[in-house]
Amino acid sequence: VNEDPVTGSAHCALAPYWAEKMGETKLIGYQASARGGVVEVETIGDRVRLRGQAVTTFKGELV
Repeated sequence: VNEDPVTGSAHCALAPYWAEKMGETKLIGYQASARGGVVEVETIGDRVRLRGQAVTTFKGELV
């Protein structure tokens, strides 16, 4: 089953909480699963910017 090694939606949900707790706007997250991975998150007002590596596994066109 192809699945994300890092859950971006979870890191985006957790970023505001940890940013406030740690007094930071930029954080690095590590998902300690078998496939694991690293993401960078940045809180900007009420938004979260997520950065990391990605691979295209499917490409299509919706008409």
